[in-house]
Amino acid sequence: MAFLTDRKRATGMGSAKSGTHHFWSMKVSSVALLFLVPVFIFTFGGILGSSYTEVTAYFARPFPAIVAALTILVGFKHFNDGAQVLIEDYVHGLMQKVLIIVLTCLSYGAAAVGVFAIAKLAL
Repeated sequence: MAFLTDRKRATGMGSAKSGTHHFWSMKVSSVALLFLVPVFIFTFGGILGSSYTEVTAYFARPFPAIVAALTILVGFKHFNDGAQVLIEDYVHGLMQKVLIIVLTCLSYGAAAVGVFAIAKLAL
């Protein structure tokens, strides 16, 4: 029978020291999306259904291209953080690490493709 205090039993079982970072990252990205998504809808809605030449001329202007690129980047970062929290909560062991790596590669890859598409339209 071990005579351990509550503190001694809890030592080494504390946080991984990354929970606060994830929390603030999710909060900052959600507030950024709160402003970016309506601006994106208003800037993109006017050109919806137009021809390719009109769309390329529209995205050649800096404001719509920057808004679209920021929305894509912040949106996929927010998706990555949220899905990573879900994986950490419900999947354990080696599969957790594999899924987090795949998720990170998928979300950053999709964000890169989106920004590349916007840059190709804008330039």
